Amino acid sequence: MRVAQVEEFGGPEVLVPAELPDPVAGPGEVVVAVDHIDTLFVQTQIRAGAFGDFFDVRPPYVPGGGVSGTVVATGEGVDAAEWTGRRVVAPVEVGSYASLATVPADHLAPVPEGVGLREAAALVHDAVTALALLDLTAVEPGETVLVTGASGGMGTLLVQLARARGARVVAVARGPEKTALVRELGAHTVIDAASPDWPDRAREALGERGADVVLDGVGGALGAAAFALTADAGRFSAHGAPTGAFATVPEAGAARRGIRLLGIADVQLTPTTRASLTTRALTEAAAGRLRPVIGAVFPLERAAQAHEVIEGRGVVGKVMLSA
Repeated sequence: MRVAQVEEFGGPEVLVPAELPDPVAGPGEVVVAVDHIDTLFVQTQIRAGAFGDFFDVRPPYVPGGGVSGTVVATGEGVDAAEWTGRRVVAPVEVGSYASLATVPADHLAPVPEGVGLREAAALVHDAVTALALLDLTAVEPGETVLVTGASGGMGTLLVQLARARGARVVAVARGPEKTALVRELGAHTVIDAASPDWPDRAREALGERGADVVLDGVGGALGAAAFALTADAGRFSAHGAPTGAFATVPEAGAARRGIRLLGIADVQLTPTTRASLTTRALTEAAAGRLRPVIGAVFPLERAAQAHEVIEGRGVVGKVMLSA
């Protein structure tokens, strides 16, 4: 099978095309002929050698993420009649940058009619995490939600899902193209992070009390500034770190103000929960209520270029690979 493999930790150039033996479905597994492959910013960070405490990978390795495709083989204990030929999506812990992938059958989610495999792959991680975050933060109608990194793959979905729950959404994105997109997706107010006084503008939009819920997908200094905009007794989620670090939050100060803190560890989901949330996301997409924004698609052999684009942050929405 064809893969894109990280030969050593380093820049995008270490992600190179290669050939590996075709996988065989083991007990409880299927083999998926991959159609599209999800990419995440964290994959570029792992490739560069970051987050070794969280991700135990050693080169050479094939990055893991999520895939969409068609089941072409089943292993022992899997109903071949049910799954063979079926369009599916699934998370793949290791080996998603490939033309074939082995997946435990209980990790699969069928793709409904009306949803393309490209769109399905774009939802397999970001939409699942977005739904989990909104469930955890218990966003309710009439509440105010601040979304940072709102033009990214997950941010665009958070804006739509929070708006669908009846929340008033204040979104932060960078530059005129990205802010226009976020406004189109339903944000009530959009703040340009390129403005040095963006926190003041956000405070004005949020009102004196601040945001009931802050969903920070950026981290670093921007995330720390977003924390200051959280209302007393509000909820703050620091789940993103494309800046290189999650937002540093004063825990004692949060406790004094009654703010509930959430992090990436709170959205480490069981396979059963992940499959259920994937089905929810696909159902929303099939109904036309959730639209993933895909900014660029690269063939598997050009995965290195895809990583360059992701790191350059020039694309609005998600970057995908096609197998």
